[in-house]
Amino acid sequence: MRWTVPFPMFPADHLVPMAQAAEANGFDTIAVPDSVFYPKEVSANYPYSADGGRFWAPETKFVDPFIAMAAMAGVTQRIHFTTNVVKLPIRDPLLVAKQLTSLAALSNDRVSLGVGLSWIPEEFEWTHTNMRTRGKRCDEMIEILRRACAGNGPEWFEFHGDYYDVGPLMMSPVGSRPIKIHVGGLSEPAFKRAARLADGWISVQNTKVEILNAIERLAHYRTEYGRTGDFEINTLCIDVWDIDGYRRLEDAGVTELQTVPWYFYGGDPDALSVRIDSLARFADEVIAKF
Repeated sequence: MRWTVPFPMFPADHLVPMAQAAEANGFDTIAVPDSVFYPKEVSANYPYSADGGRFWAPETKFVDPFIAMAAMAGVTQRIHFTTNVVKLPIRDPLLVAKQLTSLAALSNDRVSLGVGLSWIPEEFEWTHTNMRTRGKRCDEMIEILRRACAGNGPEWFEFHGDYYDVGPLMMSPVGSRPIKIHVGGLSEPAFKRAARLADGWISVQNTKVEILNAIERLAHYRTEYGRTGDFEINTLCIDVWDIDGYRRLEDAGVTELQTVPWYFYGGDPDALSVRIDSLARFADEVIAKF
């Protein structure tokens, strides 16, 4: 089992010391979220709350994930970084590829990418992208990223699809290994996208039942698409909190567990000292036993 610690909505000055503490305490991965801006009015419901409302305030901190990963990579040596999840279809695929390849080169290949679609119509409107085509464009963007981030050194590549037509072109520098891509989401299209195009699936806060269902659906679609080999499952389970439960998730196919231990042991969960101390305690009480 590997261990991810997510840094959700952290103040900028928490990122570097928390990254150093996570590495020192044996965590494998740091996951950072994505939010470009906060529309005052949103013409769609948030899909992950009972009433469809957003649970964070307009001034909530969201450091750009690529900037955050670069800053943390510069003060660490071993720990990996990923996004959970970057809103891929509101971005340009070549600019994302450039950020990823640069991060890979600077961090010694310690970066991967978790991708999602975004649910906010205003994000598409104000970034001059098309919400209606987001799923199909995301598929093509993943294909472009595969070619740009293949880990073969600087090389020519091109892509000719329905929405993107690029190349031949070359990017440099690049990493020395392929950059893994994980797809998020609980919908059937998301499961299909992950099974067909990705190296794994990454979750938000989900129950054990939701995670087990996702694993079953992903296995079904991977068989349907003829996909074999390793496939990673990175989850944050909101109703399993004990070592035996973690082992059962591992047996079911989970390869990496996310944890937010600053909520486990008391104290102000927003305080930097509480967060750092909780990483050490979780490492002693849980990670060491794996």
